[in-house]
Amino acid sequence: MEEYKIKRINELAKKAREQELTPEETAERDALRREYIESVKQNLAAQLNSTIVVEPDGTRRQLRRKG
Repeated sequence: MEEYKIKRINELAKKAREQELTPEETAERDALRREYIESVKQNLAAQLNSTIVVEPDGTRRQLRRKG
């Protein structure tokens, strides 16, 4: 996610603590938060997909998704 979007999320959060947001700002904040959460999920999934587990006997295996 772009740095300016993260800054905008923080600006809106600060403003929400100080005063009520307009409906447009609330919608923008919610959309940016959803985008941020999806970005975090994708980054975590990519990191887990590249994780290798080393077993006590020295064998290596890649993590797999359950199910």
